[in-house]
Amino acid sequence: MGLIPYKNEVYLDWTEEKNVEAMRAALKDVGSRLGRSYPAIIGGRRVETDDEIVSVNPADPSQVVGRTASATEREADMALETATSTFETWSRTSPEARARILLRASAIMKRRKFELLAWEAHEGGKPWFEADAQVAEAIDFLEYYAREMLRLKDGVEIYSVPGEESRYTYQPMGVGVIIAPWNFPTAILTGMSSAAIVAGNTIIMKPSEFTSVIGAVVAEIFEEAGLPEGVLNFLPGYGSKVGDYLVEDARTRFISFTGSMKTGLRINELAARQIENQRWVKRVIAEMGGKDAMVIDDSADLDSAASDIVKSAYGYSGQKCSAASRAILHADVYDEVLDKVVEKAKALKIGGPESADVNVGPVISEPQFEKVSSYVDVGKQEGERVLGEDPGDPQGGYFISPTIFEVEREARVAREEIFGPVLSVIKARDFDEALRVANDSPYGLTGGVYSKNRDHLELARREFKAGNVYFNRGITGALVGVQPFGGFGMSGTDSKAGGPDYLPLHMLARTVVERF
Repeated sequence: MGLIPYKNEVYLDWTEEKNVEAMRAALKDVGSRLGRSYPAIIGGRRVETDDEIVSVNPADPSQVVGRTASATEREADMALETATSTFETWSRTSPEARARILLRASAIMKRRKFELLAWEAHEGGKPWFEADAQVAEAIDFLEYYAREMLRLKDGVEIYSVPGEESRYTYQPMGVGVIIAPWNFPTAILTGMSSAAIVAGNTIIMKPSEFTSVIGAVVAEIFEEAGLPEGVLNFLPGYGSKVGDYLVEDARTRFISFTGSMKTGLRINELAARQIENQRWVKRVIAEMGGKDAMVIDDSADLDSAASDIVKSAYGYSGQKCSAASRAILHADVYDEVLDKVVEKAKALKIGGPESADVNVGPVISEPQFEKVSSYVDVGKQEGERVLGEDPGDPQGGYFISPTIFEVEREARVAREEIFGPVLSVIKARDFDEALRVANDSPYGLTGGVYSKNRDHLELARREFKAGNVYFNRGITGALVGVQPFGGFGMSGTDSKAGGPDYLPLHMLARTVVERF
């Protein structure tokens, strides 16, 4: 296939009036379609369920975004059976044909970009910039994984001995269960699903119950792209009702999961058990969160450091597994950096994502609002709150203002994943201590260092225990194909989404040797 070289989708410029007008029109158009119902899709058929999931706008919980099916074990069994039978034909479809479907899905997303951004604003509460970056990432996944499949379709080079031919190739695995999170409901859902599909597998796609309407839109885009019936089976549902069933079933070959550490560990435990008629060791691809730190030493550009701390801590209200939730500051610059961070965070505009100048939207749901609020209460007992207010009435939207606590390294707010706009600031007497504090966590997803000291940067290059380490920039917003993303420790299996090792996780490597 002759394709142009891969490059990342360009972000929209919100200073251009044409983009602002297109976004306003899309918000109005999607707004006119709120409240509709979306059934499950199994083998191309629309399947109604007895119960439903009601998805609401987190900026206005009285507004119903849509209603989706709520699958039970009955629908899960149907989906597994359909995916199992469809695998026989899809796995034999040429890699080129599979790649073309991803490329077509990418083209559809580009044409429908503003519509997708509007769904992100309504159901995910995402500010415009965050929504745009996320849809661009979904497009990037489709483009990148299509090219990766073409790179890997004939296998990779290995050595042969005289008189023999040795070939090392990849083949599809089987039925995959895709369990996606709510914080990147277009990007991560598209990325995990497209990687499994282009590798020749069939899938059951289960979006988060908080963003299941966006999941339905993504499923429809794959349909529109020409994906054969039964390759992708859209199964919205509560994890408590169908999660364990899907993970434990003998027909499931692999599980691709992004979400909390607690849920990821449970999936790993359940998947490890062999049950009757199970003929393989299930593979788990997991990305499970973080407690990410930015270290600022006494040689750093303090203005840039403060700006990137604020962007990394409060982008999408801190609801990113890569978000900076700890700022570890050298004692000599501690006061100056903290003052700059507080000043910049105060300038953020909080509100519903109705215009391009909103920086901080709501958290995703009432349970998340209550969780983050409880951590705000904990933080007030553990240290000094230098920015932030007590959360208000969630009926007016799940808004929590950017919050900063000065705490010791042992504080709960400095150790536990909050997944909200709460930043813990910790003082370190020197760079060595700062790096020790940064590494003192069971997680290991992202981390950052701001420094002009080459020795400090090289030490961090070797010793910072995180899967993605960034120097003199923010620690969120990993670009597909440029910054492959995945973490160590309790942050997951270091699956490196958007990187050269990701597709082989969805395939079986095979060696065939012929002696002549």
